[in-house]
Amino acid sequence: MDTSAPETAPTDALGRRTGPRRQHTLEEKRRIVEETHVRGASVATVARRHQVNANQVFAWRQLYRQGLLEVKPADGTSPLLAVKVSTPTVLPTEGGGERAAKSARREYAPGMIEIELCNGHRVRVHGAVDAKALKRVIAVLVRR
Repeated sequence: MDTSAPETAPTDALGRRTGPRRQHTLEEKRRIVEETHVRGASVATVARRHQVNANQVFAWRQLYRQGLLEVKPADGTSPLLAVKVSTPTVLPTEGGGERAAKSARREYAPGMIEIELCNGHRVRVHGAVDAKALKRVIAVLVRR
């Protein structure tokens, strides 16, 4: 039986935390969330056992449902998606072929990325983009 007192965070005179916050790894968060999925488990009890606020565990459960607590491969590789690179073509049409060609050139401007997913969704990116945000958008659209 462990008789040592649980580790406590330093606090000020009003009881507010003054020390550094504990950083939990993805593995720890995932393990704690999975404990709450056991039949009959209480989120509050699991949170207390791991000295974490229950509200924090509820937030982790939401991330878990969204697939954001997945452990990345140790070798740093990411899953690959099939990609087809194509050049936009404009077929001349009767009466207004040149106008259609101009609008197509405008639609596919340099520096633009267009991603068409197998489920029909299409993502167009103009200029600089946050890679993490684009990755999350694509992940959501692939699931739909």
